[in-house]
Amino acid sequence: MLRKLYDWTLSFSDSQYSLWVLGFIAFIESSFFPIPPHILMIPVIIAAPSRAFLIASIVTIGSVSGGAFGYLIGSQLFNSIGLPILEFYHKIESFELFKQQFNAQGHWAVLIAGLTPFPYKVITITAGLTGMSFATFMLWSMIARATIFFVIAGLLWKFGYPIREFIEKRLGLMFTLFCIILVLGFIMVKVL
Repeated sequence: MLRKLYDWTLSFSDSQYSLWVLGFIAFIESSFFPIPPHILMIPVIIAAPSRAFLIASIVTIGSVSGGAFGYLIGSQLFNSIGLPILEFYHKIESFELFKQQFNAQGHWAVLIAGLTPFPYKVITITAGLTGMSFATFMLWSMIARATIFFVIAGLLWKFGYPIREFIEKRLGLMFTLFCIILVLGFIMVKVL
């Protein structure tokens, strides 16, 4: 079923509505849709490399807007569904501890999820659920999502079709390693 959804999403890459579909996919992926916009973005840019940065802008705006919607889902559904469940199981104190820890370091979660293959939607909903500052959430979402989408657009604009396989198979790994090195660097600075 996931393969059919993937193929269906990819079928829009050569449509006259591809930019609208791309913005919509980026929006819904940030809160509940399982297929990331990267896979549709790649063939759309390869088909029109001169529009690579316009495409990256549309995907960034769609993704960050969808992240705001995910934040809203986390904050609203938690109050109506999650909180009564936590109260029933006497887990409010545990959740409060998690909430404090997440909000103290949540900007890292937003940055890392926005740059890596980790599902960004998990962080958008968690940020709303824990009441992370909306301004902080939006700032880090914009930084992370713009970075990944503009790097992909830049690589495709510069190298075209030959870079496609690298992006599809290894770019997520490269950004994951970058984030691990970045976090380890900050840990070392704090420890030393």
